Amino acid sequence: MTMSGYWRDIFVGAKSLITGLCITGREFFRPVVTELYPYEVPTLPARFRGHIELIGNDETGEPNCVVCGMCQRACPSGCIALSGEKAPSGKGRVLTSYMLDFTTCSLCGSCVESCNFNALRFSREYNRVAFDRSAFQLDLMARLKEQNLKEQNQCKP
Repeated sequence: MTMSGYWRDIFVGAKSLITGLCITGREFFRPVVTELYPYEVPTLPARFRGHIELIGNDETGEPNCVVCGMCQRACPSGCIALSGEKAPSGKGRVLTSYMLDFTTCSLCGSCVESCNFNALRFSREYNRVAFDRSAFQLDLMARLKEQNLKEQNQCKP
């Protein structure tokens, strides 16, 4: 190693050190942007996509789904399983089961876009964690019934 290369390496290293210290010094006086997650609820953007959920009828609370199966066919991940039975009135079908395997869902939105009956939407749930995979096998019919019960309990004085 020549003497000029030695001094050049020292100069480049010192310049790099000073540049890093300047950046650190500048950032030290800026306000903190870290959210204290468990204590502060994050504000979700308007276009946030959680897992899908069923939309209930405003009057009856029953799902708007007519069991056409378009969401199931449109899903590239194959994570939707639904079933229905003939309606008691003899006209149309009634949804009996709607299962979502959230472990394989890619949140692409094909199911929501393919639904022509306003029966699906993305939820606003962002904190879905578990140690067991079975916690991500979502029964959307049961979730809709729970939401309806919560709304009824909130409306009661």
